[in-house]
Amino acid sequence: MSLTRAEVDHYEREGWIAPIDVMSEVEASDLAAELEKAEAAHPADLNPQHRNNAHLAFPFLAEVVTRRAIVSAVNSLVGDDVALWSTVLFIKEPDSSAFVSWHQDAFYMGLEPQNFVTAWLALTPSTYESGCVSVIPRSHRRSLEHTDTFGSDNILTRGQEVAEIDTRQAVHLELRPGQMSLHHPWLVHGSQPNRSAERRVGVAMQSFLGGDVRPARGEHHVLHISGRSVHPSFVVVQPPTETASDRGIATRRAANDAMAAVLYDGATKQREL
Repeated sequence: MSLTRAEVDHYEREGWIAPIDVMSEVEASDLAAELEKAEAAHPADLNPQHRNNAHLAFPFLAEVVTRRAIVSAVNSLVGDDVALWSTVLFIKEPDSSAFVSWHQDAFYMGLEPQNFVTAWLALTPSTYESGCVSVIPRSHRRSLEHTDTFGSDNILTRGQEVAEIDTRQAVHLELRPGQMSLHHPWLVHGSQPNRSAERRVGVAMQSFLGGDVRPARGEHHVLHISGRSVHPSFVVVQPPTETASDRGIATRRAANDAMAAVLYDGATKQREL
């Protein structure tokens, strides 16, 4: 479902849109249950230290990122030609201390121009209590300096954070299961710990790239989503046909290695992706 003109205007002005209905709550709950089964069956491939690009090894997650409701909304913002750079499973256990510091996605991604958008899909209730995504409206108009913290409870790769943010301006993007938010690559956002009694599960599609986006540094592995074929400056990967197959695991590993080289460029240390 394409976005309305009013929704596009809101995105351009504020830097985000939410909520957007993608699937029913029942479908989202079924996906959350399937994910938990996959975690139990494949602990080496799905664990708190290994949640990037799981859509390249698990077909049920690859199906999510190509959903018509998601792709149509993305097309409204970045155009018909779209590729997906990566996904992250953002999972916060009940009453846990894990959080996401205030940051801008585009700062470390090594892509230009910034014609791309991050989608965040809730598979369980995402509320302020459970640590939903929070955003600083209109903060997407300029790049801000980031500091690497590598904090043990910080979910981000480098524990990167921006300073001097007025958190009183924050808008908390609460979502029901099956709803998503969209935010601009330069929008400052983060999330608090999960203080609820339930597991909070979300899939971040970071990010859907418009057809004019090119690598600014490093090697980038992308999945073709819609429109014309992907520019040859990218490495195009194939979606998985079997669960955690040797081919899928190798594809995911190569994509994660390439992404780590870009995200950790200039860093003093590195976490496993």
